[in-house]
Amino acid sequence: MVKQVNRRTVLAGAGAAATSLATGASSVRAADPVKVGVLFPLTGNAAAAGQASKAAVEIAAEIVNDAHPELVGIPLAKDAGIPGLGGAKLELVFIDHQGNPSVAQQQALRLINQDKVNVLLGAYQSSCTLTATPVAERNGIPFVVGDSAAGNITQRGFKWLFRVTPIASDFAAAYMTFFADMNKAGHKVASVAVVNENTDYGTSVGDAVEAAAKKAGLTVSNRIPYSASTTDVSAQVLQLKDKNPDVVIFISYTADAILYMKTMKNLDYMPAMVLGDDSGFSDPSFIPAIQDIAQGVMNRSAWDIGKPGSTTSKINDMYKGKTGRDLDDTSGRNMQAMLTLADALNRAGSVDPAKIQAALIATDLKPEQLMMGYRGVKFDETGQNILASTYLIQLKGKDYKVVWPDANATEKLVWPMKGWKA
Repeated sequence: MVKQVNRRTVLAGAGAAATSLATGASSVRAADPVKVGVLFPLTGNAAAAGQASKAAVEIAAEIVNDAHPELVGIPLAKDAGIPGLGGAKLELVFIDHQGNPSVAQQQALRLINQDKVNVLLGAYQSSCTLTATPVAERNGIPFVVGDSAAGNITQRGFKWLFRVTPIASDFAAAYMTFFADMNKAGHKVASVAVVNENTDYGTSVGDAVEAAAKKAGLTVSNRIPYSASTTDVSAQVLQLKDKNPDVVIFISYTADAILYMKTMKNLDYMPAMVLGDDSGFSDPSFIPAIQDIAQGVMNRSAWDIGKPGSTTSKINDMYKGKTGRDLDDTSGRNMQAMLTLADALNRAGSVDPAKIQAALIATDLKPEQLMMGYRGVKFDETGQNILASTYLIQLKGKDYKVVWPDANATEKLVWPMKGWKA
């Protein structure tokens, strides 16, 4: 077991040799590939999101491994390989945890002990990230989290965990600011309902949103936890219809998000606005399944394709060329995590876990260096990116468009949503 150390102590002693019993990293030569173990749900209920994120991480590795000088501002894009490691390439080792926390834990251990990876990245579902990250912590292996949003992931005193994405408290604060703006614009938001799947992700975000709403003086008409594997949500939709809140916030995975939209149509219930908390609402299979019945539904996202010819548009072209579809927020956040990790590897100039850890601690990326719409990447003592942020987007036709905040909007917000009456 590798002894845990304080993050500031790591910075002060970054040049010191580190012990890594788990990986044997000291034997890796500078020009050898850097092995990154990536845990995603590649099968199961969230397979579409996992596969989309897998493709995004592969594109990130392509940006690092091959020269892409056209991607202005993105660290390491102009060179082939990682300069600080003698041009070493990223080698991705993907593992399918199936959305099962116990499998995620077992597979993290396999990646470290059998595949001898240098770092880990993942794991989409917060419940799986919560079980996989302690394995990395015990073995002294840096673990970069791209998209799991449960607040408690970075509240365990871990020193080898770094989360790039915005989290539950960030989303809740953004939603409350949005609702205040809507009230100022004459769109009544006095009551909200919170509907959440009942694992760590849904519960954590749901708690944060409920607390923020109450603090903002809004009435929480319904708090409805449910199992993401459910096949009937008629009772839950009837509860919403009875209370009739101004906005319903869904914290859902893919199958359940689609099920809710279809059930709302079947029961003829449409609130003024539905706001999805990413995840299922960003899954590639969501829009094709509901676009005819959920026009105007809103979602959160820190991703925007941008203008033609922009760096983000070129990255989207790469992703679309690989997958046949545009990049989405979930896969984009995982791509950004991989690019952030690559930048740290370059600055570390070593595959020594302690030096990678120190480089991650020292990360200070600016907005112009990112492909996601964050204010930057800078980690606090818990490993959380304190500069992460989000936009709100709205479904118009077959695509989401950025509608809030006004400074970032590409199209005007439509209120109320049109649903199946578009």
